[in-house]
This record gives sequence, structure tokens and C-alpha cells, in this order.
Amino acid sequence: IGVERIFPLHSKMVKKIEVIRHGKVRRAKLYYLRDLKGKAAKLKEEQ
Repeated sequence: IGVERIFPLHSKMVKKIEVIRHGKVRRAKLYYLRDLKGKAAKLKEEQ
């Protein structure tokens, strides 16, 4: 189960933002990932 949430960046609840992985994609909007599940939702990792 995936949950998509939006957090205000300047909220006091958000203490830090950490990038765990970078993915390689060729488009700006990734809305197509919302409907994918499992391995299909994985992105190729950038090296």
C-alpha cells in the first residue's frame, strides 16, 4: 500500500529532508508511477 502525502517545506513538523536514492527518469511529471505496483514502480538508479 502506498500513500502519497504533501508536507509544507517550512512547517515546524519537518526537521530535515534527506535524499536516500536518486532515480533516472526522462520526464518531469511522474504521475504514471501512481498506478504501478511492486517491481514495476521501481526506477533505474542513477550512478
